[in-house]
Amino acid sequence: MHIFWENIWKFPKFLISVFIGFFLTAAYPFFQLSKNRKIFYSLSLMIILFAGFIVITLKEMLGYT
Repeated sequence: MHIFWENIWKFPKFLISVFIGFFLTAAYPFFQLSKNRKIFYSLSLMIILFAGFIVITLKEMLGYT
């Protein structure tokens, strides 16, 4: 039973590592694009506009005003 609890305590570290690895792998192309200033600003603007669109859409759909 002691080994079972050791494995349970290791799981959160593993889960965090998986999420960080997934984020870094998925975001790597954007990090490469951000080396060029013009592309970086365009990409940042697109991300902000997309996030704003999602927030406004969810507020309207859920009735939060």
